[in-house]
Amino acid sequence: MSWRTTALRSVAEVSLGRQRAPEYVEGRTTVPYLRAANVLDGRLDLSDVQRMSVTPTERRLYSLRPGDVLVTEGSGSINSVGASAVWQGEIDGTVCFQNTLLRLRPRQGLDGRFLAWWARSAFASKQFASVATGASIYHLSAERVRSLPITFPSLDEQAKIADFLDGETQRIERLIQLRRHQQELLTERAASRITAAIRGASIPGKRGNSRIDWIGDIPATWDVAPVSSQFDVKLGKQLNPGRVEGSHLKPYLRNVNVQWDNVVVEDLLYMNFPPHEGARYQVRPGDLLICEGGEPGRAAIWQGELDEIYYQKALHRARSRGRSLTRWLFYCLRAASAVDVFTSGGNTTTIAHLTSEQLNSQRFPFPDTEIQAHIVKELDEAAQSDRKLLAVLRRQVALLQERRQAVISTAVEGGIHPSTSSRRLSRRAVTA
Repeated sequence: MSWRTTALRSVAEVSLGRQRAPEYVEGRTTVPYLRAANVLDGRLDLSDVQRMSVTPTERRLYSLRPGDVLVTEGSGSINSVGASAVWQGEIDGTVCFQNTLLRLRPRQGLDGRFLAWWARSAFASKQFASVATGASIYHLSAERVRSLPITFPSLDEQAKIADFLDGETQRIERLIQLRRHQQELLTERAASRITAAIRGASIPGKRGNSRIDWIGDIPATWDVAPVSSQFDVKLGKQLNPGRVEGSHLKPYLRNVNVQWDNVVVEDLLYMNFPPHEGARYQVRPGDLLICEGGEPGRAAIWQGELDEIYYQKALHRARSRGRSLTRWLFYCLRAASAVDVFTSGGNTTTIAHLTSEQLNSQRFPFPDTEIQAHIVKELDEAAQSDRKLLAVLRRQVALLQERRQAVISTAVEGGIHPSTSSRRLSRRAVTA
């Protein structure tokens, strides 16, 4: 099989999209257009397609045809620039593209589907990234992309390779979706398990109405009380420009540092915390940190990963008054979050907020501490088992994604011949 290498400009038209400006947002002839945010690696996200006005000439220059390959021309991350997807006419009528995208359209002698797979390979192999320039924003430019080398066989072989990759990647994608579905089922099962536990579903004996709609009935001996009765809850320190300097700079936790059941300490910022603020804003081991915004109610317990740490206003700190366990409150928050207790009434068009008043007044079941400890132990053991299984599933997804890319790159570079051993090779790659 003979392959030819040439500059991309010889076999494909590479065009930059139409510039968008405020005056182009409205007009008599607005059309939908795609931008970098709509193009992900291998697929289009059409959940947010905007419109702009175009002239008849611009409509001809920048309209899309089914089969056009769209490549992100600019990105704030060198790892994102050059992602590509194929436009298949998903939206009826004229659709154009913005200058944050490049449009690749094959010339005579190049199969459009082969070109699309070549673009996927050029992104993953960093071929696109190698010609990107910039500091905070990286750009490819149409001219640099036109100069990139592309190696390809005859049209007949291109079609066979494209057919092969269509089939192989679909098989791999089905396996990826299966593993992701298994992750979702594990998460749903965990949420059901937690909700059942905090409503005492396995506790024998008489039950009564908790007067909490999403919990329902609970053991009659359990109390229902506001969070404030069991925990001292305080919001963190307000951040402002004047507080990032001073002689008492200390690391502090933000919303982004608190994930479910995990406090991330790799990316800490510093703020001035004078000694007299230590008692108010310093986090102690065992304190529960709760997100005020973003994903309200998301929480994790500080385990003392650092000797000294503080917290910002984006977080609440809950400290037990001695009558309940912070781990019990963590599971109550996890169950409440699963049924959108904290966001259903919030301003979810921007960021919902869980205020101190809302958190303090939130009511949960609170059995005796001994019962809390027993139930928490069972939930922790189940969560540990789930984490191990989730780690296996995530690793399998990562391996499948790696294998998919290896198959794509190898095929477009001539390393797999679709009509011989390629299918056996690819299946070994998928199951490895």
